Amino acid sequence: MPDDIKLVEQRMGKKSPLGTAGKPVIFKMKAQLLNDGRSIVPLGETENMWSWIKVYASGGENTLHAHPNEDHMFVILAGEANFYGPNGEETTLCRNDGIMLPAGTLYHFNACSKEPLVLLRVGARHGNGTEDMYRVGADGKPLPGGSKKNKWKPPVYRENEYYE
Repeated sequence: MPDDIKLVEQRMGKKSPLGTAGKPVIFKMKAQLLNDGRSIVPLGETENMWSWIKVYASGGENTLHAHPNEDHMFVILAGEANFYGPNGEETTLCRNDGIMLPAGTLYHFNACSKEPLVLLRVGARHGNGTEDMYRVGADGKPLPGGSKKNKWKPPVYRENEYYE
C-alpha cells in the first residue's frame, strides 16, 4: 500500500484501543466543520467497540462498500444524508435519524444538505474478524476508506466553526 494511503488510513480512524477494562473513556462531542472533504474524530474505542464523529462537507460521499467484520450504525447529528443500498434503494436521513448496518451490508451515502454532514458512527466487532475496519467494494475486493476509489478527499476545515 502506498505511503499516502497508509497516512490517510491512519487519519481516517484505524482502530487503536483507548479504553481498558475498568477505566471509563470520557469524550466530548465536538468536531471542526468542513468546507471540503471529510474527517473523522475518534471519541472512544475498546477492543470490541469504537465510536467516532465523521464530518463530510456538503456534497461529500463515498462509494458502495461493506464492512464484513463489523456491525455499525450512524446517527445524523447535523445536516442530511442520502443512504443507498446495492439495488438502488434510497433513504434520506435528517438530524436525529439513524441507520443500523449489520456486517456485510452494502451501502454508500452522500451529504445532501447545504450544511456539513455530521455523523455519530458506532462500530462493533462481528464474529471472529481480525480486521475490524476492513472494507470491501461491491466486487468483494478491498476498498481502503482513504482511497480515491472510495471518493476520499482531504479535509478543508472551516476556521473556528465546530459541531458541539
